Amino acid sequence: MTAPPPPAALAPSRPAETIAWTDPQRAEAFRTWLAAVAPAHRLLPDTVRLASADASFRRYFRLDTTDAAAPTRIVMDAPPDKENSAPFVQVAGLMATAGVLAPTVLEWDKANGFLLLDDLGRQTMLDVIDPASPEAARPLYDQAIDALVRWQLSSRPGVLPPYDRALLERELALFPEWYIGRHRGIAVEGKLKERLERSFRLIVESNLASPNVYVHRDFMPRNLMVNVPPALGTGVSSLAPGRALGVLDFQDAVYGPVTYDIASLMRDAFLSWDEEFVLDVTIRYWQAARKAGLPVDEDFGAFYRAVEWMGLQRHLKVAGIFARLTLRDGKPRYLADTPRFIAYIRATASRYSELTPLSRVIDEIEGSSAITGFAYGRV
Repeated sequence: MTAPPPPAALAPSRPAETIAWTDPQRAEAFRTWLAAVAPAHRLLPDTVRLASADASFRRYFRLDTTDAAAPTRIVMDAPPDKENSAPFVQVAGLMATAGVLAPTVLEWDKANGFLLLDDLGRQTMLDVIDPASPEAARPLYDQAIDALVRWQLSSRPGVLPPYDRALLERELALFPEWYIGRHRGIAVEGKLKERLERSFRLIVESNLASPNVYVHRDFMPRNLMVNVPPALGTGVSSLAPGRALGVLDFQDAVYGPVTYDIASLMRDAFLSWDEEFVLDVTIRYWQAARKAGLPVDEDFGAFYRAVEWMGLQRHLKVAGIFARLTLRDGKPRYLADTPRFIAYIRATASRYSELTPLSRVIDEIEGSSAITGFAYGRV
C-alpha cells in the first residue's frame, strides 16, 4: 500500500516555490520534456509547482494552461529506476474502459518517468467529510459504491497481477517484521510466533476463498476526488449528472478478492466510523453488487464475515508498512495512524473465536487488556 495525499490536494493556484531536484540531469530532462509537450497541451511551463509528494518516490506537480476547459494539468515525476509507471498507465486505461473517472494519461516519457495527466481538482472525499456527521457523508459513499461497482464489473482474469497466496503471505509478513520486531522491539519467536502463524493461515485461507475481481487496493476517501471539473465527469456515473468521484492512486491494482475494496473504503487509514454506519454502507454496496451481478455471497452475514477477514489482512499489512515508512524511509507521519489499525485488528479478532490467538498477540505487544465489546469508534 501507498498512502499519498492525492496529487490534486495541496497546491496553491500559482507558483509558490521552486521545484527541488537532487539530480541536475533529471531536472534538465524534465525541463526539456515539458517544453516539448507544452504547445500541444497549451501548457505554461513557468507555472509548474509542487502538488504533493508520495509515500513512494513519486512526486506530483501542477501547472497552468491556456485551455479554459482544462485550466490546470498534473505532472507525475516517477524516476524509472525507483518506480515503474507502466501499471499506472495500464490501470488508468482499464478504469476509463470501465466508465470510472480517473486521470487520463496525456503524455508519457517512459525513459525518464514523466507523465502528463488530467487534473481532477483539489478536494478529496476525506477533505469534505465530517466524521461526526455520517448522514451527511452518505451521498459521497453512494458515489464511491457506484464507482467501485463499475470498476469490478469490468474485471477480466489474466489482465492484472493475481492477489494470490504468495502476495497475501508477503503482505502479512510485514506486520511481524516491521511493526512487532522493529517498531515495538519484540522478538517474534516462541508462542507469539506460533500464534501469529496460526492466525495468518486462517486469514489467508479465508481471503483465497473469495471470488476474484479487479481490486484497486487503496480505495479510500483520501484517494477519491470530489468537485471534479465538469468537463471531465461527463457520462461516468449511473447517479445524477456531476456526481462522479475521481479515483487516484490505483497503480497497485490486482485481480483478487471482491471483499477487499469495500473493506478498504469502510475501514480507512485516516478515518473511522461507528459500526452502524459501516454496516449500512456495506449493505448498500452488497445490494448494488448483487443487482449488478457481481460475485458476492447471497447471504449478507457470510459476506460481512469475509469482508472483516479481508480487512484484517489490510490492517496488518498497513501497520507494517507505516512502521517501515517511519523506520526505513524517514516518513514518521504515517506511524501516527497505526493506533487506528491496531483498534481495527483488535475489534475484528475479538469477534471470532478462531482469532483468539491473534487477539492475545495484540494484547501482548500493545500491553493492554482485551476489549469486551465491538465497535469501530473514532480513534
